[in-house]
Amino acid sequence: MTFVLALDQGTTSSRALVFDRRGRPRGVAQQEFPQHFPQAGWVEHDPQDLWESTRLTALGALAEANLTARDLAAIGLTNQRETTLLWDRRTGRPLHRAIVWQDRRTAGLCAALKQAGCEPLFRHRTGLLLDPYFSGTKLSWLLSHVPGARRRAGRGELAFGTVDTWLLWQLTGGRVHATDASNASRTLLLNLRSGDWDDELLRILRIPREVLPEVRASSGVYGEVTSVPALRGVPIAGVAGDQQAALFGQACFRPGLAKNTYGTGCFLLLHTGDQPVASKNNLLTTIAWRIGNRTEFALEGSVFIGGAVVQWLRDGLGLIARSGDVEALAARVADNGGVYLVPAFAGLGAPHWDAAARGAVVGLTRGSTAAHLARAALESIAYQSADLLAAMNADAGLRLRELRVDGGAVVNNALMQFQSDLLRVPVVRPRTTETTALGAAYLAGLAVGFWKDRDEIASLWSAERIFRPQGRPAAMRKLQTAWRRAVDRARDWATD
Repeated sequence: MTFVLALDQGTTSSRALVFDRRGRPRGVAQQEFPQHFPQAGWVEHDPQDLWESTRLTALGALAEANLTARDLAAIGLTNQRETTLLWDRRTGRPLHRAIVWQDRRTAGLCAALKQAGCEPLFRHRTGLLLDPYFSGTKLSWLLSHVPGARRRAGRGELAFGTVDTWLLWQLTGGRVHATDASNASRTLLLNLRSGDWDDELLRILRIPREVLPEVRASSGVYGEVTSVPALRGVPIAGVAGDQQAALFGQACFRPGLAKNTYGTGCFLLLHTGDQPVASKNNLLTTIAWRIGNRTEFALEGSVFIGGAVVQWLRDGLGLIARSGDVEALAARVADNGGVYLVPAFAGLGAPHWDAAARGAVVGLTRGSTAAHLARAALESIAYQSADLLAAMNADAGLRLRELRVDGGAVVNNALMQFQSDLLRVPVVRPRTTETTALGAAYLAGLAVGFWKDRDEIASLWSAERIFRPQGRPAAMRKLQTAWRRAVDRARDWATD
């Protein structure tokens, strides 16, 4: 058993990777699945799409590596966080489409809870803000809008889960209803200090405890696969939300180490040690992972639309045929021509937390071209990440010496260089950029002794390229000032 399989269920696609003992990918498969937008601001997934794409990519990665279940020491699972599912315990059938983390339908409920003075309590207990982003208000919405759901949930007939819980249920044939501490910490329902569901918060959101999964460690055997014959008997031994898994995969094991993942959104996490650090700058306090009885924490800043802005250029505007074409299109112009794109398609995340913000393009002239728009889209990813790091530096009282990066967009050299120019620190791209899946593999491998300890894992990390600041600081400050003016114009738009 010389390999670990990682299942990475993301927002727009599912991936599976097989890793060897050196942390090198030996087989990979990926499958996109449909996105559903039933109303403005609503985003949904079909739960069966999440499961089927995960199952098929797992089989595909094994086939590419020419392996069988007997070659696998364990399976690690990582997932898009906050996305909320509700299903029947007896039949396993979902009662509704999954409500995706980007969905804004509970903005009214969050506003009402704030008006009632509940936010300080939620912030203190969970480390999170009252925002539609998180799972708790999504679950409350489902229990209110699916006929009979709240009554059935109270009788123990229904099961709630984030995507990790749904996939664990499917993989084990309904035998395991559990989540890990990192995913649980994104629900608005977990008390960071006790590490368990908080009864007072459940009461406020009218959520019966009977519907919730068991909270477990991020590294440990959850159960064995029973529902996929080609994987039958392989232990599922690691579970973590995608951003915490990436932090682990980047070997950010010490306080002060940070990573940024450039995926559908952008997610900057800073390891803060074994005590939660409260943010004064609208960042989130979250559990990084729980291993054994030790829980470690992180500060997090979340950008809702990062790489997804490139998908919008491709699918919404038709400016490019493939996502990879955006770098060449943007390179046709020397600068953004004064054009700024604020991709607040689902509101703004940290540090603004403006659910009413909407996307905006400002600075257009008759001379503006598709290339300027492409460049503005790419630059928006870096600007948003720079805003996060500024808030994080203020909270943590330190200036990072480097930023480790991963995710699909880091292959874009121009974007990484611009990010370094804005931040004025080196941006480090690792040799293995599949760090989300790798982190899940590491957590699973640790649980079964495939890797000895974190020191061994840290020794496997290495840089592929370091992007060092080149742009003039004064010019960068000028660009950021204009960016912030553009953000101001996008804010508080959908107030009606």
